[in-house]
Amino acid sequence: MPAAASKPHWPTVAIVGVGLIGGSIGLTLLSRRLAARVIGVGRSKASLAEAKRLGAVTETTTDLAGAAAQADAVVVATGVASIPALLDEADSAVRPGTLLTDAGSTKASIVAAWEKRRRGHRGRFVAAHPIAGSHRRGPAAAVGDLFSGRVAVVTPGRSTPAADVEAVGGFWAALGATVFVMPPKEHDRLLAATSHAPHVIAAALAATTPHEARNLTAGGWRDTTRIAAGDPDLWADILLDNAAAVAKALSRVASAAEKILFALEKGDRRKLVALLAAAKDARDAVGS
Repeated sequence: MPAAASKPHWPTVAIVGVGLIGGSIGLTLLSRRLAARVIGVGRSKASLAEAKRLGAVTETTTDLAGAAAQADAVVVATGVASIPALLDEADSAVRPGTLLTDAGSTKASIVAAWEKRRRGHRGRFVAAHPIAGSHRRGPAAAVGDLFSGRVAVVTPGRSTPAADVEAVGGFWAALGATVFVMPPKEHDRLLAATSHAPHVIAAALAATTPHEARNLTAGGWRDTTRIAAGDPDLWADILLDNAAAVAKALSRVASAAEKILFALEKGDRRKLVALLAAAKDARDAVGS
């Protein structure tokens, strides 16, 4: 192997939030030798210590500014509500030109907050969303190949330089993800349909299943409701931040459910089969 192949792309990376996504980023950076140092930043010393014990980071700190000042790249992998403030805090300490990105599940509000003060920023921020979540949380949930074969969406603002978009896209691609670039509002509209509304539906199904039926659940119920086990506080912030798009997605689901309900009430087997077949075709088109 040529010596250049083992040279880190980003000698020091600071990761703010060392749970499933942040911890997995750290594991991947280190296992692929993309970084020599990975500084885990957080508020919980216990969580930080676990991340270091598991090898997701090489060192830890509760001092975001101190970590950002040393970093060649900063990744904010926390809940969406806290990302704008954390980006500003990191940006105030980074060296000029330092790359910043995030891993939030919504993008429009985060990008808008950054764009308002773009001229005063020191770092180069491009928002992103690795679509590789899980209902699990914490450093113990992190895995070193989480992003392999997954999609990462990069969502630049209108004023984001093309070179910065390429650099952040290259970061996520280096972790194994297939990168798509789209406007932040388009991301939020599409993710409302593929992630946010499904979480609401899973939560509603779990919440309305009779207690006496729980012993009769099997694969179908458990697969459908698995994501309802996600962190309620985290998901409340995601849903509220993308409320309008989620509401539209849920309205479409309600309309489809009403058609099925009408067919059931009328005993219209042909219509019911047609509706179920259309749903099956849409699901089959996605693949396994």
